[in-house]
Amino acid sequence: MSEQNKALARRSVEEVWNQGKLEVIDELVAEGANFHDPNVPGGKFTGPQGYRQFVEIYRGAFPDVHLTVNDQIAEGDKVVTRWTATGTHKGSLMGIPATNKQSTVTGTDIGRYAEGKLVEEWVSYDMLGMLQQLGVVPTLTPAGASA
Repeated sequence: MSEQNKALARRSVEEVWNQGKLEVIDELVAEGANFHDPNVPGGKFTGPQGYRQFVEIYRGAFPDVHLTVNDQIAEGDKVVTRWTATGTHKGSLMGIPATNKQSTVTGTDIGRYAEGKLVEEWVSYDMLGMLQQLGVVPTLTPAGASA
């Protein structure tokens, strides 16, 4: 079952994120699935529709987004995926107008699967690093260095 769940997680990366096939979300995500993401208002969103909106927001802001799976580990009903995303900020994101800057973000998702669908996911990615790369948040200067 672990290999099947890993294939489902990879399908989400390849088809939904990289190819923009949003219709695939209904095949991959269970009704009522919970997504835990500290970077979204309220810290979570639910179901295929919530996931679709999340993907639309980021693909709208980074139309050339490409995710690469760096590692995947599966045990029981859970799959951990460590990924890297790259893209060019060409659309509004969280009220931030397009900067036309490249960004590279790393993250990790832990997905729980049941009956061939994602039922829960915990998401962690470097939002601060992305905002710094876009130039909307200053980078820290090491102590003793000039700014």
